[in-house]
Formats: sequence, C-alpha cells, structure tokens
Amino acid sequence: MAVTGAASGIGRALAARLVDLREVKRVIGIDDRRGELEGVEWRVLDVRDPAIAARIVKCDVVVHLAFDGSPDSKPQQRSARNVGSAQTVLTAAAAAGVRRVVLCTSAMVYGAASDNPVPLEEEGPLRARPEGIVSDYLEIEWLARRAPKAHPGLSVTVLRPAMVVGPGVDTYLTRHFEAARLLVIRGSKPKWQFCHVDDLVSALEFAVLGKVDGAVTVGCDGYLEQDEVEMLTGLPRLELPEALAMGAAERLHRLGLTPAPASDLAYVSHPWVVSSAKLRAAGWRPAYDNVTACETLAIEVAGKHAALGRRIGKRETATLGAAGATVALLGTAAVVRRARRKRSRGGR
Repeated sequence: MAVTGAASGIGRALAARLVDLREVKRVIGIDDRRGELEGVEWRVLDVRDPAIAARIVKCDVVVHLAFDGSPDSKPQQRSARNVGSAQTVLTAAAAAGVRRVVLCTSAMVYGAASDNPVPLEEEGPLRARPEGIVSDYLEIEWLARRAPKAHPGLSVTVLRPAMVVGPGVDTYLTRHFEAARLLVIRGSKPKWQFCHVDDLVSALEFAVLGKVDGAVTVGCDGYLEQDEVEMLTGLPRLELPEALAMGAAERLHRLGLTPAPASDLAYVSHPWVVSSAKLRAAGWRPAYDNVTACETLAIEVAGKHAALGRRIGKRETATLGAAGATVALLGTAAVVRRARRKRSRGGR
C-alpha cells in the first residue's frame, strides 16, 4: 500500500503505524522529500505529477494525506495543490489498478448551523458554504463521489474528522484557542467536539484494512459546552453581536489581514457534532475523550497568540499584550468602516 504526504504530519504517523501491522506487507511513502521512517519504501516526487501512477502499481490501497491546511498558505496556491493532488491520485490509482483510495477531508463539509441534528448522520447532506479551506474539502468530496463512476472497480473511502487536535496541528480552528479570549457570538450555542490525531490515525488504519467504507465520520464521543471549554482552557470569552463579529471578520479577510472567511465563524458558533457510527460498528473506539483532547489542545497552543486565525507577532504582543492586539485587529475593521462612511457622506 502507499501513503502520500508520508514524510510528515498525519501521513508520517500513519506510515509508521502501518509498517508495524502484520496485515500490511509493504508500505510506500510518497512525498516531495524523503522521510526518515525505516521500513518505508520512498518515492520522492510532487504528488500532482501523473508519474505517480507508475509508483503505485501493485498497491491495493492508496491513502492520500498530502493536504495543505495551513492558515498561512496563499489561498489560490493552496487550493490548486489540494484539489489537484487529490484528482491526480484518484486518476493515477485507477490507471495503476489500485482497488481502494482513502481520502481525508473534514466534518466541516456538513456545515455548522444552529439547526444541525446532534449528532449529524454520516450520509447527511453537505451544507457547508464553499469558501476558504472548506471549499477545498468540498471539491475533494466531489472528486471522491465521481471517481467510482468514472473508474469502475475503484472504491473510495472518505474520512471526515471533527476538529483535529494534537502535536503539530495548526489550523484556523486551533488558532481560535490561541486568542486571549474565546470569541463567542451572542446567542449562539457552540458544541465542541474534538478528534485527536492518534484517533484519526487509528481510524485511517480501519479504512486501510477495509473495515469501513464510503463516508466515515470520526471524533470523540459527544461534545463539550462552551463553559466547559472555557474552564478547561482557562480562557474567558469575548462575546460580540453577530452582525459586529461577522462584519469585522468579513472586512478583515477582504483586506487580507486574516486568513479565513467570515463564514468560518460558524464552526466556532454552531454545532457540527458527528457520531463515528460506521467506525463504532466496526469495533473502533477513540483513545481520547473531549476533555483530554481539549487539554491537549490547551498545551499545544500555550504561548501562541492569534486573532481570527491571524498569528499576532511578538512585536504586537509585546507592545499591546495579547488581548490588546486582538482588540486592535478587530478595531481595524471599525476604522475602515468609519472611513468608508465618511467618504460616502462626502460624495453626496
């Protein structure tokens, strides 16, 4: 079998796990650099290179984990890499006679909404807005649905984890917890569900071994309420009216000051809890609960500072303090808004 993105992150963790499995006879690691894992046969190339087909001949399963989820990546380049690599892997797998491809997107594809059922059904509709990193996930989901129709004989399993936390994880959602205060939309009722990277890797193992197929959700059991998360992280809340928070987030993103679109605030405001039903039926159980996963997150973000997904530099933090830098960033949107109003009145 083969793992893309095997030199680092979740790909490396999965490759290390598969090397020790007696059911897996051979592990091929594909990345743009050679990894350090022993027992892995390395193929160094860009995952978007169609030549990958020749590297995965005789593989039964390919797990595609070469995904760029960094909030600091340039959106257009990130999307081109993420969607292009998934498309190339699926096409190459079909050409090489691979039986199954395993992809990993996110439970974010279901969308976060106040009227979401808790938990969401795995076969439920994907209602997310196609913006930011979620747009990449939705494009990959579309490719996953289309591939078996275009390539009979190829099956595709897609894992959709809840908010992933753990060593090395850096996303817009984890940066929400790097703020001096947790932004809360007034009147919203967030329900926090996490997925530790170790549990995601064990779920991927189930997919590799064919114990689950189709769309598969993965996360800790249940969820935490906002006040529980605040207690576990030691972070107080910053409660704002929805119009103010969304308006500020939209303007800051449009100005290029924050990495995520305003629509991503839904994921820290409304529920998108999943059941892991297929995995549970197959015998999988998470090693972490939401409390221990949240505590892990708190350790990982300690000493880091961000506001609306934007990392706040040492100079800003030293000058204003973490809370002051956050307020300053939010205030930028208000300043821009007032300036535009003045120009508008002056032009009448």
